[in-house]
Amino acid sequence: MTAPRRILLVDADAFFVAVARQEDPEGAGRATLLIVGGRPGSRGVVCSASYECRAYGVRSAMPISRALALCPDAMCVPVPRGACSARSREIQGVLARFSPVVQASSIDEWYCDLGGTEALYQHEPLRVTAHRIREAVFEATGLNVSIGGGTSRLVAKMAVEVAKPKPGSGADGVHCVDPGAEAQFLSRFALADLPMVGPRLAEKLARMGLERVHDAQGWSEEALVSRLGDRAGRWLAQRVHGIDESIVTPRDRQKQVSREDTFARDINDDEVLERELLRLAVRVSADLRRQALRARTVAVKVKDTAFRSRTAQRTLSSFIESEKSVLKAARPLLRQLRRKQKAPLRLLGIALSHFDDEPGAGERTATQLGLFGAELPPVAAGSSADSGAPAQEPTESPKDRALTRALDRIRDRYGSGAILPASLVDPAQDTGPRVEE
Repeated sequence: MTAPRRILLVDADAFFVAVARQEDPEGAGRATLLIVGGRPGSRGVVCSASYECRAYGVRSAMPISRALALCPDAMCVPVPRGACSARSREIQGVLARFSPVVQASSIDEWYCDLGGTEALYQHEPLRVTAHRIREAVFEATGLNVSIGGGTSRLVAKMAVEVAKPKPGSGADGVHCVDPGAEAQFLSRFALADLPMVGPRLAEKLARMGLERVHDAQGWSEEALVSRLGDRAGRWLAQRVHGIDESIVTPRDRQKQVSREDTFARDINDDEVLERELLRLAVRVSADLRRQALRARTVAVKVKDTAFRSRTAQRTLSSFIESEKSVLKAARPLLRQLRRKQKAPLRLLGIALSHFDDEPGAGERTATQLGLFGAELPPVAAGSSADSGAPAQEPTESPKDRALTRALDRIRDRYGSGAILPASLVDPAQDTGPRVEE
């Protein structure tokens, strides 16, 4: 008989808030009401907020101005990005001491598969092991984590929400669901709480009289298939009973490298926007090279003053890594977006994907997943995103790449501003403060 799977989801509690408090103990560390995401008066959005702020209605992705209107006494600080990355690596290092397989789901979430470790931990209950992991993470990093456990990733994901020690919850940071109790545990949730049940599906289920997981558990798989179709019906029938065969893998393949800036003031000048695009190209290409990657797909994202986002992308016939090549591929995309709708912009971004370590990356065409959360058809290699004319694709020779890496070494030694394109040097042409997204 196969032993039940032992899956944990480790979630760092209010991660960005906790790290911000560690980095500034006399400032953010003393603030009960704390918002992480930008300075007061900035155009940024909330990255995270303390539980006390959330009680006022402050939520992630909310504009800073709106968050401070709801909670005017809150302290607001930028995201300590470097420190967050370092703490994330430290937590993952601790988890690797307990679990043979650790998969980072995000900067503050990790799945662990403890299958086959029963004898190693003297067959103790999974929740006991989870508590020891939680204590080890705190001892090593000073950060608290919540841990959900069960026989599948789905159950672990739902269990960690119950484990979080929110004010008044009585939770102690760990909640593990015993094998065989999955359906009973999930019955407490709304269907909309299940991962991958979006607003449209939730509305359709509500019209069927299904709002809670308990409601759907009373339907047979055949009945769900008859109303939702074969794929969605079978998927939902399995999920409401806690069945999820997805595995924990050591490392998720990186999907994209991206940079975005929210401007201190709206920008409608094309020359200024292209200069900001160059600034982003310098940073995102450096991120790419730092990870020893090259990319074939380039995307540009804009967001106007009404918070409407639009994205354009193209897939090249060869891989690129330099800021010059990234800019050459991105500039026509920005012009395309501006030509279709010329409105003042509050945000500009570049994303790079389709890396040269991916299966099939050497093929000339590929189907791309939507970037920045939107699904878009790729622009075929050899076509132009800016007009109907043949594309002038960026090309990189070994000499070009050697020069780029020489510049990286100088910047690593003397700072990111040691060598910049000339148009970014003049402070008189600077648009002002930006919030890096």
